[in-house]
Amino acid sequence: MKAYHLHMGSAKIALDLGDGSERGEYVNQDYILHTLGRPHRAINLMYCYYPLDEGWPTRASELPLPDGKVATFAWDYAYDDYFTYKGGLEGNTSGEPFTSIRDVRRHGQDVILTLTCDCAVSDAQLIKIAQDLKPFGRLMLRINHEATGTWFAYNKRYSYQEVADFYVRFHRIIKEHAPNVQTILCIGDGHKTADGKVKYEDEFSQAISETDMWSSDTYLSLHWGWPFDIAERGGTTHKRVSNAAVFEGFKFEYERFMARSGGKTRPFVISEFNADGDVNGAHEQAQQVEDFYRRLPKEAPCITGVTFYQFRDRGRLGLEIQDPSNPDVGYKQPILDTYKKVMAMDEYLPKMSMGKEAAFPAKMRWGGSEDADGIVVPLEITAPPVFCEVTFTGEDIGLNLMLEINGRWFYKRPGVETIDLMPAFFDAALGEVSLRIFAPPPEGINEPSQGEGWEMNYYAEMKSLPEMRVRYEAVMGA
Repeated sequence: MKAYHLHMGSAKIALDLGDGSERGEYVNQDYILHTLGRPHRAINLMYCYYPLDEGWPTRASELPLPDGKVATFAWDYAYDDYFTYKGGLEGNTSGEPFTSIRDVRRHGQDVILTLTCDCAVSDAQLIKIAQDLKPFGRLMLRINHEATGTWFAYNKRYSYQEVADFYVRFHRIIKEHAPNVQTILCIGDGHKTADGKVKYEDEFSQAISETDMWSSDTYLSLHWGWPFDIAERGGTTHKRVSNAAVFEGFKFEYERFMARSGGKTRPFVISEFNADGDVNGAHEQAQQVEDFYRRLPKEAPCITGVTFYQFRDRGRLGLEIQDPSNPDVGYKQPILDTYKKVMAMDEYLPKMSMGKEAAFPAKMRWGGSEDADGIVVPLEITAPPVFCEVTFTGEDIGLNLMLEINGRWFYKRPGVETIDLMPAFFDAALGEVSLRIFAPPPEGINEPSQGEGWEMNYYAEMKSLPEMRVRYEAVMGA
């Protein structure tokens, strides 16, 4: 066998995935990878930061409401009912969200951290958050998303101008103390005001022109009254819109963001997307979502990434529904198989380019899921195999690796010697087969000891080619 240098670049449109929120618990990346068969560009994690509030850092829904009040809406609590950010000046980086961030990154994915914040926190508190996030590579930080809405605590406490000014303040602190982190401004909702602008565009004009990325949250249908009521005909707590109307909304928002930035472009992403099975039903949900993904590349070319909300949900916004009798278990919806088809579409696949033959030991660089240098081993597999496995030896057993063969991805944690690759051949046609290998950081964190550029890149070295075992017949008896 020979090996060659391999570069992994960005897809035309990146696929991201939400994992955990007010509606569901975090699901580990091993389970998600085995279920879906390939990693995402990034995983979106949702947290909140209200350290000035009484009761912090207890999750909001676990705190008693004042005067015997009973919650009738998902955001009726003292602050936003996300998992609480345990870092900052008040905490450390040994708990959440850092446990989940490390899990995501060691599995070859970048992180989108959605963080809602009290706008009254100090610069010192924000600087500490920036320092917390700096070792995690090309992390994307979505600050106070859906900022032109009314439901989050920061919108109830501050004017839209104050929320916009906070965004700029936080963005500038990030750029000074963790420039490897990209900020995401999420204010679009696809609707024009009477004067032909995005809602509260004037207040957010500075944020639009300074942020690293623009974003919109878009649901083809949504039951926002969940779990306090049921979506029925004539109800007022759910909606449904056409795919065509959503595409037009993207174009409008992008034009307005460009206008506010003097024509300067930025990546424009959909930070939350789905159709709600509470409104559509499970089968029509899958049909509408598939139609959206198939049309998106041509009808909204301004979009550079889409985050599906979410993997497992207590309601009907997940690829799986969380089992109400056992929160550790999910059962798949029709949309899961539909989404796997989307993941295999060329527009949503990262681009791979093979270089010169590699000599061993071979150096590999992990800059992120859209910029990584690994190795590829072309294989001669002439028929569907009965056995196919790869074994690492010597020091290479200690490597943390992501492997891809025949369209299926596998994770090898440090200490594992052999990976059974047969799932790549169970339900997929045999194509041009190569073993692709990348080495994301084993602890999910970049290492300052690696020297200049450590914030963006992690380096590993493979000492020798792994050993392949491919057999076309079962072991015969005596």
